[in-house]
Amino acid sequence: MTRITIAKGDGIGPEIMDATLDIIMAAGAQIEIDEIEVGEKVYLAGNNAGIAKESWDTIRKNKIFLKAPITTPQGGGYKSLNVTTRKFLGLYSNVRPCISLHPYVKTKHPKMDIVIIRENEEDLYAGIEHQQTDEVVQCLKLISRPGCEKIVRYAFEYAKQYGRKKVTCFTKDNIMKQTDGLFHQVFDEIAKEYPEIENEHWIIDIGAAKMADTPEYFDVIVMPNLYGDVLSDVAAQITGSVGLAGSANIGESCAMFEAIHGSAPRRAGQNLANPSGLLQGAIMMLNHIGQSGVAEKVQNAWLKTIEDGIHTYDIYKEGVSKQQVGTKEFAQAVIANLGQKPVQLKAVQYNEQAVLNLPKYTRRKASKKELVGVDLFVHWDGYKADELATKLKEVDVLGVELSMITNRGIKVWPEGFEETFCTDHWRCRFKPSNGSGVTKQQIIELLDKAEAHGIDTIKTENLYTFNGKQAYSLGQGQ
Repeated sequence: MTRITIAKGDGIGPEIMDATLDIIMAAGAQIEIDEIEVGEKVYLAGNNAGIAKESWDTIRKNKIFLKAPITTPQGGGYKSLNVTTRKFLGLYSNVRPCISLHPYVKTKHPKMDIVIIRENEEDLYAGIEHQQTDEVVQCLKLISRPGCEKIVRYAFEYAKQYGRKKVTCFTKDNIMKQTDGLFHQVFDEIAKEYPEIENEHWIIDIGAAKMADTPEYFDVIVMPNLYGDVLSDVAAQITGSVGLAGSANIGESCAMFEAIHGSAPRRAGQNLANPSGLLQGAIMMLNHIGQSGVAEKVQNAWLKTIEDGIHTYDIYKEGVSKQQVGTKEFAQAVIANLGQKPVQLKAVQYNEQAVLNLPKYTRRKASKKELVGVDLFVHWDGYKADELATKLKEVDVLGVELSMITNRGIKVWPEGFEETFCTDHWRCRFKPSNGSGVTKQQIIELLDKAEAHGIDTIKTENLYTFNGKQAYSLGQGQ
């Protein structure tokens, strides 16, 4: 018996949660339930996180959280509960299976059966943003080796457990050579540990186009956070409906399961909503807690119900569907099909014994790290890089010299093009003039002298090599 936490959420949440629980309990799920309140009521009571401390305690105690959709009020500084939960509980892996149900649910891709595995905690979703000048804001893209190793290993272990044949990595490392480059590098390293599983890498833009056009080419796709967020919704939609997709958020100790759609308040209380998305999340939960026999029974009954043409309004289609039903009636139909398997759709068979082998991250031996320069980011409202270079050359520090100026990543000095449009945000690179390294004391002197000459330095980035390898980007055009 496993004790889980549930939240019925807002809008259609209570209806689809009741339907989901009715189905899995009828199938023999061995669970005990603690219910908590999250979402709109909690937000409007003055808690901008949408969840009380006591509810956190319940989730952390039980480790398993089944959550219906919630409504986040507009404005007022309310925080996304989904993002908060993923980060606080270390739910690093977002898993979204996307399978077409042709011909019972309309789709252009009748053979589609892919799983999107998305890193869930870092990348641009770290949410670290700053306005630095009148014209420029920045968002920091953070990619860590632990984050890469955990998500890539999860993808291969998932493929191994569920009998998948190929894992594909999507990045943009032809442009972001340090951040996406690390993700790709770690993918290649870990892929070698799974010689029985085919692996490949695609640049995200052409990979996304290929997935949208020919999704049957792919099996499991693993991606950094932003790309995974976008493409998991695209994948769910091209199967036929976002409303049919469930999602798992997996961490080292806790896990959260949910539908990927919203709370649809306009449909609330009308016995119209399709509970399939949350039911798919619950099936993933049952697999996760070792009740794969129950999960298999529920999934096959759900497929049989879809195949029988018993459909809620969102997927009902004349000539294909046989009966339009409400939320409760759909649940009753699934329950009536427990123990049966689909005939046309592919029945599932889950491995009761398979366990994901996910060792905790082990930090590597520290690299030899050498400081070899510094980038000073300057707020200057001029337009000509040559004029800024002249001002910066007045900042005279022994052993250090100005080597490059870029604007929005494009080299504009020396030998820049006068056609290049420049904002008021300039990256000014200082390197050693004698070929040796740079000291932090020299950087402090640079900042002091820049201030004395009226140069507005808004941030600095130290330039390092790790084990002799350059670990910073050049300017485009250099």
